[in-house]
Formats: sequence, C-alpha cells, structure tokens
Amino acid sequence: MGEDVVKTLVERGVQMPNPGAVTVGEEVDPARISADGVVIFPGCRIAGADTWISANARLGSGGPVILENCRLGPDTELASGVFQDVVFMGKNRIGPGAHFRKGTILEESAGAAHSVGLKETVLFPFVTLGSLINFCDCLMAGGTGPQDHSEVGSSFIHFNFTPNQDKATPSLLGDVPRGVMLDRPPIFLGGQGGLVGPCRVAFGTVTASGTILRKDVIDEGRLVFEAPRRSFSVPNVPGLYRNIQKIVENNLIYMANLKALEAWYRHFRILFSPGSMPPGLLDGLQAALAENLRERIGRMTQFVGKLPESIAIYRKVMGDQTDSKVISDKKQLVQRWPAAADILQRPAADFESARLRESFLTAARSALDTNSTYTAAVSGLPPETRTLGTAWLQDVVDRTVAGVRSVLNADASAADKTDVGGGSENGR
Repeated sequence: MGEDVVKTLVERGVQMPNPGAVTVGEEVDPARISADGVVIFPGCRIAGADTWISANARLGSGGPVILENCRLGPDTELASGVFQDVVFMGKNRIGPGAHFRKGTILEESAGAAHSVGLKETVLFPFVTLGSLINFCDCLMAGGTGPQDHSEVGSSFIHFNFTPNQDKATPSLLGDVPRGVMLDRPPIFLGGQGGLVGPCRVAFGTVTASGTILRKDVIDEGRLVFEAPRRSFSVPNVPGLYRNIQKIVENNLIYMANLKALEAWYRHFRILFSPGSMPPGLLDGLQAALAENLRERIGRMTQFVGKLPESIAIYRKVMGDQTDSKVISDKKQLVQRWPAAADILQRPAADFESARLRESFLTAARSALDTNSTYTAAVSGLPPETRTLGTAWLQDVVDRTVAGVRSVLNADASAADKTDVGGGSENGR
C-alpha cells in the first residue's frame, strides 16, 4: 500500500513535515528516492514506477505537487503544480502553479517562475522562463551561465495550435550543435509577446516587449520589433494552406536537431554517469527525447493527412489564379512523407560520421573532469574541442536533412501527374 511506501521513505530519512498528508503510489520504488536532504511537503502526490528523486530535492514548498513518472536531478525545487513525465537535470527552480507534461526536459539550472505551461519542450542549461507563460513545443538554447542566460519574458505565448487544428508547429531557438557547447549569445524574448510556430530564431536575438514574431530570424544578434498591424477582415477558408514550404522545412530542421541531441546524450552525456549524474537521469533523458521525436513525426503525419482535401479547397478558392507549384508541392509531400518519416525514425547513429564523433570524444576525454558538474565540464572544454563537437553534431543535422530532402524531392514529375487531391480543377 502507499502508506507503507511513505513509512519506508520516512524511516530512510526523507523529510516529511506531515507524512499523513503525502500520498505515494505503491508502484514507486523507495530506493529511487534519495534520503539525502529530500523534503516532501504536505499535499504532495507522487506516482509512477519511473519516478526518480535525487538529493536535496524539495517538493511542494509553495503548495500541492502532483508528480508522476518524473526524474528529478539534485537540488531541484518544485513549488507547486502538476508534473508528468518530465526530466529535471538538477538545480531547477520552478515556481507555483506549473503544468509540465510529457516530452519536457529541463537541463541544468533551467527554471521558471509561477504559472508556466510546458509540453514537448527542451530547455538547455540556464534558460529561464518568467511567469504566466505557455511555451510548449520549443527547443531553446543560448547563454553561457547563470548571469548570461536565454530568457522568455512574462506573459509570453508560443502559438503552437493553428486555426486548421494541427500542431506541426515546433520552434527552434538557437540550435543543438552550437547550443550544447554553452558558449553562444543568449536569446531574449520580450514579455507580453509571442512566437507563431514553426519558427527558427538565431542566437543573440532580442525581441521587444509586445512583439509577436511570425517570421524566422536567421541572422544572429538582431533586435526585432513588430509594430501593431493595421486592422483587416478577409474571408477565412479552413484547410486552405497556401504555402507549406516553411512548415516542412522548419519541422525537418527541428527534428534533425533532435537527432543531434540524441547523439550528444548517447555519446557525451553518458561520460558523466554514474559519476556526477544519477543513473536514472540518463535513461530519462533518452526516453523523453524519443517521445519528443515521436510527437513531432506524429504531428507532421496529421498535417500531411489534411493535404489531399487542402488541394481541392485550394483549387476551388483560387480558380484561375491556382499556382500549380503549390499543388505539386502538396502532392509530393503526401506521396513521400511516409518514407521520410521512416528515415526520421532511424537512430541517430545512422546519420553520424564515426570519424567526426571520435575526433571530438578523444579530445574531450583528455580535457574532461567527469566528476565535475556537466555545465562546468562543458564550459571548460578548449575552444578547439568545442569546435570539433559542433562539427560532429552539425554533420548529424546536415545528414538527416539531406536524407529526408532526397526522399521528399524525388520523382516530382510523378507527383504532378497523380491527383491525390481528388476532384476537378473546380473542386468537389
């Protein structure tokens, strides 16, 4: 029974000011909850066989916490909220009222103030979120330390659900190959602003408060201010999709970066386990990342499934102004996406250069102190070693993108001849 687990935890030294007000599922393994400095306040409910709580974690310091199948690194504090299938790598501070869901990873010292919602989100070390934020379906990097970190201002929204009711909308802020080296300029997204996914934002970007970013920012070090747009009213045609190229490109680049992160976790992160990284965290990282990739492939598959009907809608709406390339692009994606999805489901090892990987790892091993913290060890790598690591990971990204593009761009003439949209030029 759950009462027995609570009793066992208290006997092992876990601090509970009021054990009778704490609920722990009987499936939770007490051995996976550290007795070293862990405090569980009244009102907490802990469940899930995958739950792992490391030393000096504090749960419920600001109200009730529901924790299910989460993995908490050392010195993590969750004030209050609901946390399901989330990985916290350590020194994460989360304010009251949080709602964090599956596929979410907070690397070392990433944190958030009150009332923040995350799902399928990856925050690199030191990334900080303000209050009253919805930031699902993002990967954010940038910054070099606690005093030089990427930040999202309060009342910021990542718009990740479209009027056509699809979520092929992940946004990449920074990138994996350079972001993991912890030496890039931070990104600052101003408060009471937003980002319309899918978007890519370069390192060093600053958006002014109140700005809604709708376009990619590819060049680094830009200050972006979007003035309020003039009012307008035009016919709304659900399912039209005038241009799909940005959606496809940004989703592909996002997933390729997830592949690079998979390689980084598998070959570099593992060097810190079990030394300075509790063994349960590495498994959690890999599982959460795999979930993140499944989500992205699944959302793209749903989006592609709407395109045959979209072709008919587009023809009907555009009439004589129909652009044949828009139609052929949609047909081609419908035909080729299953094969592209199969490529993306392959392990990162299929996209790696063993030579580049081993060149970096050989140089890194000679410079690493794996008993130090992960962030200190990465920051201490010589610049030339970090350059080698970036080259390895960028090669993973490039190979992934090239492999998928080769499939998506094949037999374009055949796509033109196949009417996957159905109907006539006047629609149906």
